Amino acid sequence: MSLQAQFTLVGRNPDVLSCIANLSNDEVFTPPDLANRMLDQVAEAWASDHDGANIWANKEVRFLDPCTKTGVFLREITRRLTEGLEKEIPELQSRVDHILKNQVFGIAITKITSLMARRSVYCSKYANGPHSIARSLPKEDGNIWFGRVEHTWKNGKCTFCGASQEIQDRGDQLEAHAYALIHTKDVKSRIREIFGKKMQFDVIIGNPPYQLGDGGGGGGASATPVYNLFVQAAVSLEPRYICMITPSRWFSGGKGLDEFRDQMLNGSHLMKLVDFPQLYDVFPGVKIRGGVSYWLWAREHSGGCEVTTMVGNEVISAPVVRKLDAYDVLVRSNEGVRILERVESFQLNGKREAKLSEQVSPRRPFGLTNERGKDSPDGIANPVLVYGNQQTSYLPLDVISSNREWINKWKVLLVKAHGTSGKEDVTILGEPILAGPGTACTETYLVAGVFDDENEAQYFAAYMKTRFVRFLVSLRKITQNITRESYKFVPVLPMDRVWTDELLFSRYGVLEDEVRFICSRISNRQSNMTKASESPEQ
Repeated sequence: MSLQAQFTLVGRNPDVLSCIANLSNDEVFTPPDLANRMLDQVAEAWASDHDGANIWANKEVRFLDPCTKTGVFLREITRRLTEGLEKEIPELQSRVDHILKNQVFGIAITKITSLMARRSVYCSKYANGPHSIARSLPKEDGNIWFGRVEHTWKNGKCTFCGASQEIQDRGDQLEAHAYALIHTKDVKSRIREIFGKKMQFDVIIGNPPYQLGDGGGGGGASATPVYNLFVQAAVSLEPRYICMITPSRWFSGGKGLDEFRDQMLNGSHLMKLVDFPQLYDVFPGVKIRGGVSYWLWAREHSGGCEVTTMVGNEVISAPVVRKLDAYDVLVRSNEGVRILERVESFQLNGKREAKLSEQVSPRRPFGLTNERGKDSPDGIANPVLVYGNQQTSYLPLDVISSNREWINKWKVLLVKAHGTSGKEDVTILGEPILAGPGTACTETYLVAGVFDDENEAQYFAAYMKTRFVRFLVSLRKITQNITRESYKFVPVLPMDRVWTDELLFSRYGVLEDEVRFICSRISNRQSNMTKASESPEQ
């Protein structure tokens, strides 16, 4: 073997794969350090399930990266197998040939990433070229396949991935982003087509593309998630283990993710999950709202999942094995689960408390979108003061189509999108708006509470400012979006007093260390509130 090949397999300083800029926020390159942490997780699970055996010393194990980009996973797998199989296959060239021919496989997501991956693994863009470290691969692409796949359009959308025809149908000169593994009705048959024979993989590992534009939203900015499709395709291949890094938005469901979330939480196959809730901790400069997580799925596992929460390199929620299907969403922090259990089990006079999601309005509480009226009520019949996006204006009563009976009551408004645009989301909710009689709001806000009495409204606004309430909301809130479902863990209390955090912690038996945890995650807020005559905070 050449010195070049030896250097590639043994020493890289600096590692070029840690220096490559991402192509987009949706196709993010995996840092080598993270890839190795994920491979460590796989190795630990294999040893646990095989009486301590070393997976890297097994010449029969097959690995697949179904969405390879830089080839970092395949390269690191090859390096580990080259070291682990030294006793089994002493001659280096024979060992490398065996690994690259029989054990390491990849499906690239684009033409350019196929070239990058082959260069990382084979040290050559041609697997059978003179500079390749492999000597027994007959084809140029080796076992890292790429072939152009087209979307299947129907009514302007791809029937497989939901991509927009207007956005993605761009001709032969540009990438189609129709990923092979998820554009088929039979994944096993597709694998046979790609690799020329029936394949059974032991480990499927990777960092799939996250989403594709679907043409919706303002200016066509909406996107449909696709990482869930890669996971479901991987599961259908029935490997022993799947290890992937994905956005964490699936924890609470959302667009196209509700069914996927239910499968992940109720399937009992998740063995380990490491969650990074803060922006930029894993992929610096890449804004993935809600954070990311890597996890290990095991075919033979049926039980609890070890959940760890990280901020940077610091563990902020120590590993705990727990069932993931206790609630309709995945509660991120282990401390949060313990606190939530007390809140959920609290009873008064033998009855459990109602939850705030039952009273918070749906989107567009008054039927308004982003209408803006006049700065003055002059000349308007039956004027209503309407709260909109960073402004108030007057509109006539007849444009309000929903909940007119709320107009002349006291209301507490909260923005439906807040936070997670910076590194830390410590406020969770916007400032409550105390809106008096004669007011309404656009879809910028949800109506959190409606009251006949001003004092009750003030007490409720103060309640919504507590750390306790905002912490409970944070257990369901993954992105900046806030719906009525975000308040499903918040109890409805009688608004006959000012509910302070001290009173709430005492009522629900929150322990001192749990109080410290809440205070470390949620910022304090002053007791004053925004009133109807003031400008709302966004």
